Amino acid sequence: MALAIFDLDNTLLAGDSDYLWGQFLAAEGLVDAEEYANENVRFYRDYHAGTLDIDAFLRFSLRPLRDHPRATLEALRARFVAELIEPIMLPAARTLIEGHRAAGDTLLIITATNAFVTAPIANRFGIEHLIATLPAEENGRFTGETAGVPSFRDGKVTRLQDWLAVHRQDLAGSSFYSDSHNDLPLLERVEHPIAVDPDPRLRETAAARHWPIISLRN
Repeated sequence: MALAIFDLDNTLLAGDSDYLWGQFLAAEGLVDAEEYANENVRFYRDYHAGTLDIDAFLRFSLRPLRDHPRATLEALRARFVAELIEPIMLPAARTLIEGHRAAGDTLLIITATNAFVTAPIANRFGIEHLIATLPAEENGRFTGETAGVPSFRDGKVTRLQDWLAVHRQDLAGSSFYSDSHNDLPLLERVEHPIAVDPDPRLRETAAARHWPIISLRN
């Protein structure tokens, strides 16, 4: 079975779940709305510019998980997914996923967004395997730190290699769908890299390397 790998934000979703989660927390009063909104925008711009300090971003984005009880967070997450995520789950993304499922491929989402936010989203797509940045936990609460390597840029390659070893799979026949130039390290590793509604830098690279460029939005 070949491996079909999907980025999540702005690929299968018509938006960024991490950014939207921050907006949701601000709207619910769990974080200082003005401060959080400003930092959220700054990090989002850095991500698109390719200058994101992933460690600084994770300290920022995981802080609300540290500061609130797990039960409160889980209740908010359920509303977040229903209200903000389900409306941006692209129908064409579902069709793409189901095509790979019908072909017998192993389906995997790999995302830099943390696993607390993304696990229920992967479930909504019916995808069992998820590689996401892992928030560290202690005594049933999040610590605000990261467990292991964040699945960002080269970290996606590292985390995928670990996953392949555990599941005794390889990249023969593999595909990876992504919108972002930040995913070039992994796009260059798979047999079939596909640019999905790509940012300008990825579009330019994909065109130069004759990679397929597709849209799940149009």
